Amino acid sequence: MSGKVYCHNGSWYVNWWDKVHKKTRKIYHYKGEKIYSKKTAEKLLSVMQSDVENGTFYIEKYVSKGFSDVIPFIDDWFSNLSGLSPATEKGYRSYLKNHIKPFFKKHSQISLPDIQIDILRKFKKELHNKGLSPKMQSNIMFCLHTILDAAWIARRIPAIPPFPKKKEYGLTQQPIKWLPEDRQLAVLNQIPYDHQPIFYFLKYHLRRPAEALALHKEDFSDNVFTIHRSISARVLTDKTKTGEIHSIPCHPDFKPFIDIELDKQKRHRIISPFFFVNPSGRTPGKGYKAETLNRLWNKACKQVGENIRLYAGTKHSSCSQYINEYGLSESDLQVITDHSRLESVRNYAKTEVSKKLKLMSKNVRYLKQPKTKKGDL
Repeated sequence: MSGKVYCHNGSWYVNWWDKVHKKTRKIYHYKGEKIYSKKTAEKLLSVMQSDVENGTFYIEKYVSKGFSDVIPFIDDWFSNLSGLSPATEKGYRSYLKNHIKPFFKKHSQISLPDIQIDILRKFKKELHNKGLSPKMQSNIMFCLHTILDAAWIARRIPAIPPFPKKKEYGLTQQPIKWLPEDRQLAVLNQIPYDHQPIFYFLKYHLRRPAEALALHKEDFSDNVFTIHRSISARVLTDKTKTGEIHSIPCHPDFKPFIDIELDKQKRHRIISPFFFVNPSGRTPGKGYKAETLNRLWNKACKQVGENIRLYAGTKHSSCSQYINEYGLSESDLQVITDHSRLESVRNYAKTEVSKKLKLMSKNVRYLKQPKTKKGDL
């Protein structure tokens, strides 16, 4: 096995033949500290030989004090990413710039194999101290997990270290906020007539707002909407958030709104590839922007005294109505929404207190009360 330990002027070092660069390396530092004992030098040599056996040896990990291979690997990993949605790429870029890379620059002695549960918990604690939400902390840690997964595939680390458990983030499952249909319709009816079609599309077809924004005329044929586009970080993409293509039949109650949309485009002489257009829009094709939908929705909510986000007020509300007001089963809703897992629709089955009381009352048995003796309280 390559490598020997030597002493020079009271300092120990490992003498190592670098096969890649065809030269001898003298390594005087171990974990950022100068080596002053034979025992430490032998330990370093053992670690280097172990890396060779595991196929994870990387000479730059050892050649200079404080060198870390983490930042170079992250930069190389990110520059070679492909197939990400614009929103995911934007998120990764932010996590790396503001959190992950600053941490490893500050702790420059840490190399890829050094990243274990203790380092990960230290990083997580730093995220917590910044005041980041549990969800944001989880997202950043997931990004780091993806990086280490790539490092393992590249044989730069022997195994992916265990990460903090979900319960350590303090994540809690919040109940879905939704509107009963009468209150949902009250909001929708406050939206200006020409803008109503896209909102009723969201109500009746249970899709994401970004998918409605990206819908093209050519995506509607034989009374079926083919959902295969979306808007990600304000960029039109030819795939949905999950990458799946959905065939959604046109809801019968939505058909009048198709006529409203076509009449609007005819009146304003708008020729556009988009199914839904905003007559006052300034984007090519006059497609709606997410900001416009949110502004119209929030204004309508304010007019009827509601306070709920667009996504919750349309998709979440309609899904919850199917189960809690119309009595559909979770499996029925799964078919309608095209969710891949039944667990994904279970949150919509959270019933209100009044509905629970109604169901409970059906099974109440009125038992004859036992007679009390005279003098009993």
